Parts: sequence; C-alpha cells; structure tokens
Amino acid sequence: MAQARRVLISSLIGSTVEWYEFFIYGTAASLVFDELFFPEFDPLVGTLLSLATFAIAFVARPIGGVLFGHFGDRIGRKSMLVLTLTLMGAATFALGLLPTYAQIGVAAPLLLVLIRLVQGLSLGGEYGGAVLMSVEHAAPGRRGFYGAVINTGVGWGLLLANLVFLLVTQLPDDAFKAWGWRVPFLLSAALVAIGLFIRLKVEESPEFAAVQQADKVKKLPVVEVFRRSPGLVLLMCLAYLSTGVTFYMASVFSLGYGQEHVGVSKSTMLQLVLAGTALTIVAIPLFGLLTDRIDRKPVLLTGIAGMTVLPFAWFALLDTKNMGLMLVGFLLLFLAFSANYAAMPTFFAYIFPADVRYTGMSVGYTLGTVLGGGLPPMIATWLLDRTGDWGAIAWYMALAGVVSFAAALFLRERHTQPTPAEKAAVV
Repeated sequence: MAQARRVLISSLIGSTVEWYEFFIYGTAASLVFDELFFPEFDPLVGTLLSLATFAIAFVARPIGGVLFGHFGDRIGRKSMLVLTLTLMGAATFALGLLPTYAQIGVAAPLLLVLIRLVQGLSLGGEYGGAVLMSVEHAAPGRRGFYGAVINTGVGWGLLLANLVFLLVTQLPDDAFKAWGWRVPFLLSAALVAIGLFIRLKVEESPEFAAVQQADKVKKLPVVEVFRRSPGLVLLMCLAYLSTGVTFYMASVFSLGYGQEHVGVSKSTMLQLVLAGTALTIVAIPLFGLLTDRIDRKPVLLTGIAGMTVLPFAWFALLDTKNMGLMLVGFLLLFLAFSANYAAMPTFFAYIFPADVRYTGMSVGYTLGTVLGGGLPPMIATWLLDRTGDWGAIAWYMALAGVVSFAAALFLRERHTQPTPAEKAAVV
C-alpha cells in the first residue's frame, strides 16, 4: 500500500508538471503568440495560425502514444515516464528562450512548430503511462479513486499555469509582450526537477512485471492492438471527443472569446477558468470514489450528458457580463466535465489486456485528443467569424457530446470492478 501511494504521488506530480507546461503554451497562444510570431497576417488569420500551433501538438500525440506505448509495453512503464517528462521539460524551457518573428523572421514560427511537436510527442506517451502506473499498483477497490487523482493533474497544471499568467498579465502590456510571457516557460525547469526526482524512486508496475515473468511481452504491441481490437481504438477515440471539446473550449477558446466578444479583461477570464479548475481538483477525486462504489460507466455517461446540454447555458451566462452568473456557468460546465473525467482513466485503462494496455490506451486516447483537443478552438473561432454569435459553437459542443455518449455505450471494462466485499472495504 505504501508503494501504491508513492506511485500515486509521483504520477500526480509528473502529470501536473506535464499539463502545466502544455497549458502555458495554450494560454500564450491564445493571448499573445499571434502578434509575436505571426505579425504579418490579418488579425483573424494570425489568431488561427497561433491556435494551429497549439493544435499541431495534438497531431503529434498519437505518434507519441504509439512510440512510448510500444516501449512501455516492451520494457516497462517507469522508464518511459522518465523520458516523457524530460522531453517535455527541455522543449518548454527552450520555448521560453525562443526569439520572436521581429528578431529572426520566419525561423521563429518554424522553431515554434518544432518545439510544439516535441511537446506533443512527450505528452502522447505521458498520460497512458501515468494512469497505468497508478491503477495497476492500486487495490481493486481503489482503482477508480487512484485513476481520478491522476486526472486532477490536469487541474493542478492548469491552476498553476493560470496563476502564473495571472501574475504576469498584471505587467504593462509592452513588458508582457517583451518578456513577461516567457516567465511561465522558464519556471518549468524547477517543476521538472521535482518531478524527475520523485519519478525515479518508484517501482515498476506489478501487472507489467507479471507480463514479463509470463513471457507474454509482445514484439509489436501496436500491430497487436490494431489486429485484435481496432474497433475499441475507434470507440475510445470517439468516447473522449466531448471531454476534449468541453475542456479546451472552456480553458483555451474562452480566453479570447471573453476579451473580444464579451468585452471583459484577460484577468477576468483567467479568474473564471481558475475557479472552474479549482472545482475539478475537488470534484474529480470525489467522483472517483463514487466509481469504486458503483460501476464507472454510469458516472462516465452522466458526465457526457451534462457536457452535451450545458454549453447553451454556459454561453448565455457568459454574455451577461455579470461576474457571478459567468462563474455559475463555468462551475456547471466543469462539474459535468469532472464526473466524466473522473471515471475515464480507470475505465479506459482496463479496456485492453495488460500486454498491450499502454499502447492501446495511449493510441485510442491520443487519437481522441486530435479531434477533441487541438481542433475545437480553431473550429470555434471559424464558426464565430462565420455566424457572429455563439449558437453554432454550442451546437458543435452538443454534437460532440452525442457522439461520445453513443461510443461509450459500446465500451466496457474487462475485469476490474471490485467485488461486493471490496466495495464495502472502501472508506
């Protein structure tokens, strides 16, 4: 049990670091990268190109999922997690030192894209490994809770990212554009050092060790996944869609939307996202505990249902410009997200058998992030420009919910729900 807790803490810290680094990029892309790296374009085109660099990492994530999943199923989860954290840290620190378009011309956006690809590759291998290390160490009656705690790393990472940006956006605009935006990227070095120190001290997953001892390690896990279970990969991808659309619309797209179309400040929007994020840090573990009491699937589906209907209320409340009502909209949306995101990690982890689990989960999940993570801010920006209001965007989010709900209905865990005795032992 002590080892399981150490693994949980190490995975949570590593996940927090990874997501912090990922989200500071998304925030900077939404707030300032269009001016710094794409100044020669029309403002709308510059914004779309800036968000496109955010999306590029999502395209790289399935490649990272295949690459790190392959070696995670071949040589172990732990070594891959150390490597993914190191890559993400190096890329993020380099971004903080990157010259802008005004300094080196077209080389600046090209280097920006290259760094973003490295970030995407590393995150593609990070998530599946962090979840598996935790739930495979956990007792059957605690797996849902352990998986949910790992998913709070998204909230902790976004919380840290927004807090840092909330501070640097208090600088005069010229100072923020000159050097202030770099501070969150450079600070990542300290977080990476802490994450690596913790991660190097944990033991390998017992379920992977059992696969090794039974001599069942696959030579080409990705081939096995697509040969045996291509339908599961597709269903997992689609089941994630609404989660990604909801989260990235609320945490990335809303920043620009609030400033340009609602007429509130950058700081106000960051504060609202911060409040929603704080809610997830509390709500996700509580929903995780619930999934150890009942089946995970009903909790997952309930969250998707909420994310399907709530975008209409969220946008309507945003347009009031009333801080209290805007806050209610964010909290409602993030509550539905929390229910879904709490059930997802352990539910997804045990869709595939242990010998191809890292690969299967990473590929299915990261393919979902391409559709549900990188594209939504761009699609929403285009829809807003074409229609002039938020109605089409809300319907787009609702459609994503319908697709995810239908896909999740066909997925099931293999053998991990606790027995009645194990449920009774959960406190």
